[in-house]
Amino acid sequence: MVYSQDPQNQVDAVVLGAGFSGLYMLYRLREAGLSTRVFEAADGVGGVWYWNRYPGARCDSESVYYNYTFSEELFKEWSWSSRYPEQPEILRYLNYVADKFELKPDITFNTRVMSAVYDEASNRWQVETDTGETVSAKYFITGIGCISSANVPNIKGLNDFEGQAYHTGHWPHEKVDFTGKRVGVIGTGSSGIQSIPVIAKEAAHLTVFQRTPQYSVPAQNYTYTKEFVEEVKDNYSEIRRQMQETVAGLRFEFGEQSVLDDSPEVRRQKLQEGWEKGGWEILFTYNDLLANEEGNELVAAFIREKIQEIVDDPETANKLTPDHFYGTKRAIVDTDYFETYNRDNVRLVDVKASPIEAITPKGIRTEDNEYELDAIVFATGFDGMTGSLFKIDIRGKNGVTLKEKWENGAQTRTYLGLTTAGFPNMFMLTGPESPSVLGNMPATIEQHVEWVSDCINHLRENKVDIFEAESQAEEEWSAHCKELADATLYTKTDSWYTGANIAGKARGFPIYVGGYGAYREICDDVAANGYKGFSFK
Repeated sequence: MVYSQDPQNQVDAVVLGAGFSGLYMLYRLREAGLSTRVFEAADGVGGVWYWNRYPGARCDSESVYYNYTFSEELFKEWSWSSRYPEQPEILRYLNYVADKFELKPDITFNTRVMSAVYDEASNRWQVETDTGETVSAKYFITGIGCISSANVPNIKGLNDFEGQAYHTGHWPHEKVDFTGKRVGVIGTGSSGIQSIPVIAKEAAHLTVFQRTPQYSVPAQNYTYTKEFVEEVKDNYSEIRRQMQETVAGLRFEFGEQSVLDDSPEVRRQKLQEGWEKGGWEILFTYNDLLANEEGNELVAAFIREKIQEIVDDPETANKLTPDHFYGTKRAIVDTDYFETYNRDNVRLVDVKASPIEAITPKGIRTEDNEYELDAIVFATGFDGMTGSLFKIDIRGKNGVTLKEKWENGAQTRTYLGLTTAGFPNMFMLTGPESPSVLGNMPATIEQHVEWVSDCINHLRENKVDIFEAESQAEEEWSAHCKELADATLYTKTDSWYTGANIAGKARGFPIYVGGYGAYREICDDVAANGYKGFSFK
């Protein structure tokens, strides 16, 4: 293989993505003196927050935790406006970080990586972009996110619609004006639940096409006072500790009691308090909500009652009432979602009862009706966990692709969710079988980035050329992740966690459910014991 002699194309590390993961990874590598190239498909930083500009897009982790804590100076310089910040504010934050640490000069924007091939003769990764550039790197690091590969369902007539069509994961930069228009929203996951109330206030009429009803609790968002912001900054050390040690990288730990320990009266009082506080309070009220079927049903029944109370029309309320285990799909928080169905200009269509047959030039045709629309919004989510990785032709030893090794997701296997055997000197930030999406992402991102950068420093200091997960360690880790997941209710619910939202995708649960704090201890122990489970050459 012939390599470019251009120094810019011979670097220590290539990083994919300029969101939370890629920015911090670049910062750490550069601080360690490694030459680094970051490739980003967008024309700016932000990752998922660059693309997700749909109406109502906001974070579901509290803002004081949804940020970096590696720099106390940065933490104290930035002030969030409210409990749950909207997309524009999060994007401003990430641009502020990139500018503060002068990261943008090392990021190549408007460039998508098409392939990354490990060359065994040189022990270097050859990374090729859609601009025709090839970069050679010692280390290949993916920071492309768990939910960044947008899913557009394969519906007949998808390209026939004569109106305007949008996906919440790839929203236009300019404002989309729905005033006076007949709008259809397909999907009621997180992005649908956030966007539907906002679109309903603007559109002449909104038709929501729902496949699966969702549990959602009110965000109870509020604007921060100056005094609260100062108090947060004064508690920097405690907030950093909570992000590092708690189960979800937030202030929460699960309650000390089982759902079944409380009397019905006490339980209802606690759940009502959680409802009024908003956010993820209810989810963390008890210690066995995600493992105890009987207890989960009691909590789920409470939320179902709330839906029935809020929605005026009994038929619509019934359609909106879920029957799966609460918390086993992504826990959703909302602002006036169920209340929106009390508006005269909003209609709910159950596409399980009457499936969508086709997109027509004039709208959407279901099994029993046709709906004329001026605009369609696909709030159909993402090909989670493996989708973004499989979009790139990643080849390890012997030319084996990642997709082949993992059997298109049917046999996803990693060690710590950070590495996979057969792909030396490759690291995945928040990869499959890490805690990733089961909590506050910046917390797990910081842990991953710091572990990877410390590992690379160790390899350089000890003149290690090839660093690779051992197959046995990988098998044991994957088995451990599966054992933990099977002890919960997660695997008993179809969700994007399990791949159920993608037609033909293999089902699994490639996420470590033991919690952020426990996972950090495991990773630290691996490093402290000479990176056990890895081979060195």
